[in-house]
Amino acid sequence: MARPAAPHPADSHDRIRVHGARVNNLKDVSVEIPKRRLTVFTGVSGSGKSSLVFGTIAAESQRMINETYSAFVQGFMPAMARPDVDVLDGLTTAILVDQERMGANARSTVGTVTDANAMLRILFSRLGRPHVGSPQAFSFNVASVSGAGAVTLEKGGRQVKERRSFSITGGMCPRCEGMGKVSDFDLAALYDENKSINDGAITIPGYSMEGWYGRIFNGCGFFDCDKPIKKFTKKELDALLYKEATKIKVEGINLTYLGLIPQIQKSFLSKDVEAMQPHIRAFVERAVVFTTCPECDGTRLAEHARRSKIKDVSIADACAMQISDLAEWVRGLDEPSVKPLLDNIQHTLDSFVEIGLGYLSLDRPSGTLSGGEAQRTKMIRHLGSSLTDVTYVFDEPTIGLHPHDIARMNDLLLQLRDKGNTVLVVEHKPEAIAIADHIVDLGPGAGSDGGEVVYEGDLAGLRRSGTLTGRHLDDRAALKETVRERTGVLEVRGADLHNLQKVDVDIPLGVLVVVTGVAGSGKSSLIHGSVAGRDGVVAIDQGAIKGSRRSNPATYTGLLEPIRKAFAKANGVKPALFSPNSEGACPTCNGAGVIFHDLGVMAPVSTVCEQCEGKRFDASVLDYTFGGKDISEVLAMSVADAEAFFADGDARTPAAHAILARMKDVGLGYLTLGQPLTTLSGGERQRLKLATHLGEKGGVYILDEPTTGLHLADVENLLALLDRIVDSGKSVLVIEHHQAVMAHADWIIDLGPGAGHDGGRVVFEGTPADLVAARSTLTGEHLAEYVGAPAPARKPRKR
Repeated sequence: MARPAAPHPADSHDRIRVHGARVNNLKDVSVEIPKRRLTVFTGVSGSGKSSLVFGTIAAESQRMINETYSAFVQGFMPAMARPDVDVLDGLTTAILVDQERMGANARSTVGTVTDANAMLRILFSRLGRPHVGSPQAFSFNVASVSGAGAVTLEKGGRQVKERRSFSITGGMCPRCEGMGKVSDFDLAALYDENKSINDGAITIPGYSMEGWYGRIFNGCGFFDCDKPIKKFTKKELDALLYKEATKIKVEGINLTYLGLIPQIQKSFLSKDVEAMQPHIRAFVERAVVFTTCPECDGTRLAEHARRSKIKDVSIADACAMQISDLAEWVRGLDEPSVKPLLDNIQHTLDSFVEIGLGYLSLDRPSGTLSGGEAQRTKMIRHLGSSLTDVTYVFDEPTIGLHPHDIARMNDLLLQLRDKGNTVLVVEHKPEAIAIADHIVDLGPGAGSDGGEVVYEGDLAGLRRSGTLTGRHLDDRAALKETVRERTGVLEVRGADLHNLQKVDVDIPLGVLVVVTGVAGSGKSSLIHGSVAGRDGVVAIDQGAIKGSRRSNPATYTGLLEPIRKAFAKANGVKPALFSPNSEGACPTCNGAGVIFHDLGVMAPVSTVCEQCEGKRFDASVLDYTFGGKDISEVLAMSVADAEAFFADGDARTPAAHAILARMKDVGLGYLTLGQPLTTLSGGERQRLKLATHLGEKGGVYILDEPTTGLHLADVENLLALLDRIVDSGKSVLVIEHHQAVMAHADWIIDLGPGAGHDGGRVVFEGTPADLVAARSTLTGEHLAEYVGAPAPARKPRKR
């Protein structure tokens, strides 16, 4: 009998080995992850899942790939430090598909970020009639230009001059420059005409006469800065407002002068409004009126691009179609000359439909997509990829998905695995954990109480393990026996934003209302479009928190203000001394706590400041105490400890205690006050935002998927918090897909029945018990299954 062949050495590298990982709160974590399998990482928010998957495995993979480039190329790439880990072995190329919102560029659309637009442009350049030019003739980002002039050429050893001309036909609408909107400026919001420029007439954010703007305006010579603007001549006012970039010399320094309006267009209007800082956004909304471009009717395209058609459909019509309809239109095109191209377009569009995004259109600005939609849009690029043996890393891919859509997402993750890829998923939903080949559970708690692997194995083992995740895996919220009575209603009449079909609905007040429905059914359009802007309404969305490594929970929530004042009052000194970003900063590290060394093309290295030992404050500031502790000791406290510290005794500070109590209420008791915001997980950031807004005076709170990033064990705490808010006399309106929140509601508004133009209608209004009993909608079916309601005796016949 022949002896079996020895395994090939190459087949022995079937695991990703991590030993001694210490990134953020990880405590010397060692784990072995099987390749070409689907591994799910679970654990409470803040337990270290993202630190292990993104901060260690994916970060090192990307750093090592960057190192394969030449030193010259690396100089243009973001420098990445090696993660704090002893051994990382068996890594493959990592592709991150995260929840980051898509770029804030106003020119970016769903079509441009997925390459669907590029393929459509080629299609129209080949088949469009009349023929208008190359694919760039259909691009709203390419302007039409032409020119002529003399060029010098070498001919027969002699230099000769010849006249040459050129022209480029682009698809950009010349009126709006491919933006789809034209802007009109309210000049009264830009300056106070009764003042002179030196007296502070210009009211645009960032314009200060003390800085470079003051030097430029005073040195340009185009107008008198000491004369009130209302006395400017026509020529002077034109120079102030509209002058194009002009080189000037001020005090021997070469500078560029640019009029106010071109400067605003360059600095502010090139960004997506949603991504602006709050004060910039408020200025833009006050000073600039956007209207649909009258020439291209918002399509962004020049007249020749709109005129060229295939079967009476222009590229503008195609991009405006719902993607599911566009897929059917492309399927009906029978052109053998471009069959491979049609097949590619068809595959991309079908992927949108498969992934549950068939309700979008290609001309939808990418900045308007939610975190879940953005993540699924990024997935589309990888579904058709011919790469194998790649590590795909997903961050909660079920966010924003109705239970009906989660099964489709699971199929897509399994498809990627079955092509021979390693799939790593950070996830909380039991339906997504159930499909894992391997599970790594981190914990046992969050923050300093987490950072350890508490279980590794399969699903059955997790259920028996006794870990927090294992114990809560089969948790099911029950329907409430009694629901609260409404105290009034908020009327919405004729709502028609996006896909809403003239919706009339009465939203009960004084109760917990859940708005649900499949992804794309119109929930956010209804609530953010018709309710969020009203007086007394506080809207807490999924937008990311803006903040540098100097920002922390104490600065973000406003907690540091009462603490600094308390320290200043107790010691008879200025409050600014107790800020590491102001007068109290350590002079060596400027209050950062660490010193960064730039090593050229290598990653910058940070070392703890030797003078302040990472405390961020000047030594003299630490001599001042309050309640027996110095300011650095207070910032090193956890929220729970600080809440007890400021509650009574010598350190009693009611203003600080109130903020800390709200942070503890939303489940952030384990965070330290001085922890940089950049180290917080997505779930932690949203709850920090919630804690901040709970202090605002408002009668109605809108929460947009507050279970995002929440562990099964934390959902219970969230429901208790929502109950406390409602019981205090407020109204809570939650956009949510989590069945536990639906079951706990007093009133449910279900939108549908489908997505896009198949949705936009209210298909159910009533109590959760009535929804379960009726089972008349997709949500009703899934909620009934979740709470274990008995199936109906027989289903009615389809008509």
